[in-house]
Amino acid sequence: MAIIQIVQWDDNLNSNDVLAWRYVDRKNPSKSDELGNWTQLIVRENQEAILFRDGQALDLFRAGRHSLSTDNIPLLRRIMNLPTGGESAFKAGVWFVNKVSVLDIKWGTPNPILLKDPEYQIPIYVRAFGQFGLRVNESRQFVLKLAGNKTEVTRSDIENYFKGLILSRMGDLISTYIAQKKVNIFEINSYLEDMSNEAVEKIRNEFMNFGIEPLNFYFGSVNVLDDDEGIKKLKSAMSERASMNVIGYNYQQQRSFDVLESAAKNEGGSSLLGAGVGLGAGMGMGGTFGQMAAQMNQYINPQAPIQNQNLAPAAQVQNLGTVCPSCGQSVIAGAKFCSNCGAKLVCPNCGQALIPGAKFCPNCGNKI
Repeated sequence: MAIIQIVQWDDNLNSNDVLAWRYVDRKNPSKSDELGNWTQLIVRENQEAILFRDGQALDLFRAGRHSLSTDNIPLLRRIMNLPTGGESAFKAGVWFVNKVSVLDIKWGTPNPILLKDPEYQIPIYVRAFGQFGLRVNESRQFVLKLAGNKTEVTRSDIENYFKGLILSRMGDLISTYIAQKKVNIFEINSYLEDMSNEAVEKIRNEFMNFGIEPLNFYFGSVNVLDDDEGIKKLKSAMSERASMNVIGYNYQQQRSFDVLESAAKNEGGSSLLGAGVGLGAGMGMGGTFGQMAAQMNQYINPQAPIQNQNLAPAAQVQNLGTVCPSCGQSVIAGAKFCSNCGAKLVCPNCGQALIPGAKFCPNCGNKI
C-alpha cells in the first residue's frame, strides 16, 4: 500500500447523472476499503463524503482536503480500538455525495388515468407529462436509505424509486382539478402553474424522508387520447352546445325543432299544428310555437284551411281550451283560472272567454 493514498471523486463519472458514488480504487478494487493512516480525502465543491464502517455512517466531510487517520476520526478510533500514529490500515468505505441541483428529471403517466368529465359525465382517459428538480439535502440519510449494496445512485434510480409516489400524487391532483374543481379537460392547461406549485408540496415530505429536497415540479401538459371514444363524444356535445349558444336556444328547444322538422317531412303535414302547440305548451312557449307550427303547416299544405287567424286571442283559447292567453302554459279545458300564473280565463259572471289584459267582460260588462 502506498504511503499516502488519495481518495477522491472519479472524473469518469457524469456529475449530472450520478448523485452518489462509493469510492473504488481503479488499480486495486478489492482494496478500496483498506485505508491507511494519513490517507488524503479530497472533497470537491457541491460534494460531501461519508466514511462507513459495517453499515454505520461515521464522520461526514465537506469540501476540502482531509487527512484520514484514527487520530482525527474519533468514531472510527472507538470502533477500531487501534493505537494512533504509524501506518496502521483500517477498513472504511467512502461514499461521495453529489449535491448539485438536478432540474430536468422527466416524469409521465405510462398508462392514462380514467376520469369523468365534470359537466357531461363522459368517461375520458387523461395523460400528464412534465419534469422536476431536486438536490440531495441530507447526505447520510440519502445514502443509508437509497444506496444499499449498490456502488452508485443515479437519476434513473430516483425516477424508479419515486415513480409510484409521483404517479399517485399527480393522479390525485389531476382528479381534484377535474372532478372537484370542475375544470374541463380542454381548459386544464391554463391551470398548469397552479398545479405545479401544489405538486411540489404534495411530494416534499416523502422526498425529505430520503434526504432529498424537491426544488420544483412542473406539469408540461395534461392531455387526452384523440382517438378515445369518450373524447369524440365530449367534443361533439361541446360543439353542439356552442352552436346552440350562438343561435340562442337550448337543448330542449333543439329537440322540439327536430320534432317539428321530422313532422314536416312526414305525409299528412296537417297534423303539424297540433304537434307544434303541444310541444310549445310543454315548454312554456305555446303562443310562439303555435304560430310557428301554423305557419309551417300552411307552407307545407297550402290547401289546408287557415285556422283561427281572425279570432281574438281569447276566442282561440276558448276553441282550443289548452293554452293560457297570458303566460302560454297549458290549462285544463273548462278551467276558469290558469294554474301557472293565476290569470282569469272566463268571466265569473257570464262565463264569456276574456281578452288578455281586459278590465271588464266584453259580454256583460262585469268588472274583472
